[in-house]
Amino acid sequence: MYNRIILVGRLVADPELRQTPNGTNVTSFSIAVDRAFSSRDGERQTDFIDVVAWRQTAEFICRYFNKGKVILVEGSLQTRTYTDKNDQKRKAWEVVADNARFVGSKSESEGSGGRSFAPAPQETAAPAPAYSAGSVEDFAEIDDDDGDLPF
Repeated sequence: MYNRIILVGRLVADPELRQTPNGTNVTSFSIAVDRAFSSRDGERQTDFIDVVAWRQTAEFICRYFNKGKVILVEGSLQTRTYTDKNDQKRKAWEVVADNARFVGSKSESEGSGGRSFAPAPQETAAPAPAYSAGSVEDFAEIDDDDGDLPF
């Protein structure tokens, strides 16, 4: 069984860093995530997802993110039950964030250096071939009169 969730959205409010009685850092916040489709009238639907982050992840989010900023959150979906003020049992669904990353243009990440809490493995891409240096003679005409396509 596997429980992994990745969301990209905008923070609804500035996250606030709090501490548990034993000194563990925690923050709770919501992100607005657009659905992949529009309603019949063409309006885009948005879900507001509750997220909780602990320890260094909470510190990172509170330090570098604020209301309206785009954030990528990786974590797991968890439920918890509680009793409200009216003595009714309630269930809450929330994402417990293991990782948070900057998303968007460099100007949106200005001042952060484009860092993420858990650095992604660095991939070195090979340079794209320079086709502009070739000539028409570099290509050969293919005779496909047999009608058989390889795919």
